[in-house]
Amino acid sequence: MKKTVLITGATSGIGKATAQIFARNHYKIIICGRRKDRLAELEKELSEYTEVHSLSFDVRDKNAVFESINSLPEYFSEIDVLINNAGNAHGLDPIQNGDIDDWDAMIDINVKGLLYVSKVVIPQMTERKSGHIINIGSTAGKEVYPNGNVYCGSKHAVDAITQGMRIDLNPFGVKVSGIHPGLVETEFSEVRFKGDTERASNVYKGFDPLKAEDIADIIHFVVSRPYHVNIADLIVMSTAQASSTIVKKTL
Repeated sequence: MKKTVLITGATSGIGKATAQIFARNHYKIIICGRRKDRLAELEKELSEYTEVHSLSFDVRDKNAVFESINSLPEYFSEIDVLINNAGNAHGLDPIQNGDIDDWDAMIDINVKGLLYVSKVVIPQMTERKSGHIINIGSTAGKEVYPNGNVYCGSKHAVDAITQGMRIDLNPFGVKVSGIHPGLVETEFSEVRFKGDTERASNVYKGFDPLKAEDIADIIHFVVSRPYHVNIADLIVMSTAQASSTIVKKTL
């Protein structure tokens, strides 16, 4: 029997690559995102491999999250694997110059959005006494770097919530994993620098960063382990990266 995977933030980057690898391995896929055109395009692509259902909502909108996931047709309604991937960074300013709208966006998406989606899905997992939740954190959730302040705070929260989930859901046999990537070459930096593509591209110059497909492959590996094995906490960086601030570049 095919397992069903729900992936948030599936329209680009790690989420899209994850949907692709799970589709090729014949899981049923629920792709979630804000951009309907990209969802439709991805659904068409994945349908060549497996059954796909798309949901368009913003994880910041609590009512939309609940209504969308609760509207799933019966064939997709039993979610075996939840991948909380939706997340963003906004700005890279010292705390005294920070933009409150940026702070709100990071906390609403990275923390509250993850909680909203989890709140809808967890009850069915505890009732069945099975399931797997994977929260995509960041090395920013393991260490703080200059000007990272609120973004690092939001990802530290993801790490703490993941640990709390693992404890609280342990009696129900629900697996909880945290995966924390370092620098991954996606649209992430473009969002952080608000469309400044030159500044964003400079982040990845002079070294070989992780690709979205690298993290997707790891997520699939984590999910495909035997039931008694849970890869609880995993930090992933490119060979060139030693920490959030130390990267060996050949510039």
